[in-house]
Amino acid sequence: MSDANAARSIAFFDVDNTLMRGASLYHLGIGAWRRRLITGRDISSFAWKQARFIAVGENRVHLASVRERALEVVVGHNRAELIELSREIFDARLIRLLWPETVAVARAHLEAGREVWLVSATAQEVADVIAERLGFTGALGTVLETVEGVFTGRLIDGVCHGDQKAEAARGQAVRSDADLTECWAYSDSHNDIPLLDLVGNPVAVNPDATLHRYATARHWPIMRLKRGSITAAARASKKR
Repeated sequence: MSDANAARSIAFFDVDNTLMRGASLYHLGIGAWRRRLITGRDISSFAWKQARFIAVGENRVHLASVRERALEVVVGHNRAELIELSREIFDARLIRLLWPETVAVARAHLEAGREVWLVSATAQEVADVIAERLGFTGALGTVLETVEGVFTGRLIDGVCHGDQKAEAARGQAVRSDADLTECWAYSDSHNDIPLLDLVGNPVAVNPDATLHRYATARHWPIMRLKRGSITAAARASKKR
């Protein structure tokens, strides 16, 4: 049952290490490699950065490198191809890496009448597919420039990260006529503190050390997730 304020509120979710374990762009890279868009050496680099990301969280230098390589992958291709690749990757890989607890929280927000928006540094097309597959309201991601429908390798308004994530969420709140004091935000990274500070109900999800200190000092809720829950969910899905 929805509450009186639910229609005027949004739940914003980060994607990497919040909604799913690891970095979505890594798995996009795997798909690109299988289509022979990048080399085995590139995949080795993607894999190393993915492992480090899981172990220690977001690192601006490493993530910037991954994003730059991902942009190179799409140059010369069109949106339809990236959307097709993103759907393929979600169905084959990302669905098995979702944190069931976070997905359940997002669906509870939907059931309460709130909008659920992903806010991610990943490409807009990738974020759109994840939101679409999970039945969420929508997604706010990094917008890649196109000319005559073909990606140029440049960004529009930069990466949706840090302060820009907060601004994207603020803009969506205006469009949805939502009251930010009634909104929620979920993230694992201290880089998303601007987003978390923006809303009335911030939640740290498997927070990195800096975010943990920040959240604890402000008495924010902290969600602790374990890899075993993903494994258990995968086993349960095979029994259906």
